[in-house]
Amino acid sequence: MIGRRKRRDFLAVLGGAALSAWPLAVPAQRSGPMRRIGLIMAQAADDPDMPPRLAGFLQGLAQRGWIVDENVRIDYRWGASATEADRMHRAAAEVVSLAPDVIVANTGTIVGALELITQTTPIVFAGAIDPVGGGRVATLSRPGGNVTGFMSVEYSTAGKLLEVLKEVAPRTRTVAVARDPTTPGGIGQYAAIQATAPSLQMELSSISVRDPQEFERALTAFARASGGGLVVVLSALALARRQMFIKVAAQNGLPAVYPGRAFATDGGLVSYGPATTDVFRQAAGYVDRILKGEKPADLPVQAPTKYETVVNLKTAKALGLTIPPALLARADEVIE
Repeated sequence: MIGRRKRRDFLAVLGGAALSAWPLAVPAQRSGPMRRIGLIMAQAADDPDMPPRLAGFLQGLAQRGWIVDENVRIDYRWGASATEADRMHRAAAEVVSLAPDVIVANTGTIVGALELITQTTPIVFAGAIDPVGGGRVATLSRPGGNVTGFMSVEYSTAGKLLEVLKEVAPRTRTVAVARDPTTPGGIGQYAAIQATAPSLQMELSSISVRDPQEFERALTAFARASGGGLVVVLSALALARRQMFIKVAAQNGLPAVYPGRAFATDGGLVSYGPATTDVFRQAAGYVDRILKGEKPADLPVQAPTKYETVVNLKTAKALGLTIPPALLARADEVIE
């Protein structure tokens, strides 16, 4: 458990102390040429969710003897969001032009942009939603090309979002599910939620996240009915527009459950999703293996092994909700 520290303190610990302390604990690899890693992130460098992810990645490298500016260099590109295609493709081209030994990207969309430029540079993703359905790899067990990595979600866990919503707001009967219906991830996660809904006596209404203005109109119309709630499934668009979801849910007084920690730290009620710090730490392990000569084609794609729950008590108070003690007890972080 991370502990009940406020958001600012949490980021200070992971984003500051962890970054400086870990590299000192492990000896560097034997002397040799400086290796080069390209790191492309969809979020901006000042995004509150970035320090923990970067800390996890650098910790994972340091555990294996890779010390920044001693035996490895990292070239960063931030803000390569799927909502700004030109910027994303420019970032991909810039990183490939630097001839890195391996590239790390945190969304499948960025991987797609990289694949248009190189079919030989090893690429490790740390957060692709559906790498097979999205055409990034041939199979999970045998990726088959220059791409491998760690998924950001397993579809079967999407039903847990609905269960958490029922726990937080027991009277909820109808649920708006915000998703991207044009992607395999949006389809697969919604199917898992549909399978869970009958046992919770909930009715679902799907709302597309493709058009922000249409989403706001649809959710506002949905909120006019009593007993409603919101579930947001994971997608690149959802992450990029998370502040919009949080704002519209608050304006309409809807209890909402989101698919990742960043939503709750930005003001969302509750989040349940993969521990992204752990995903990036694992990605560093694959980077290490590639730098030592292994091929992405031989490294199986892995699903998340650790999920975390984050509760925002300030938002709960604004909605007039009392978070059940059982949920607070198992929460990985409580924002006060």
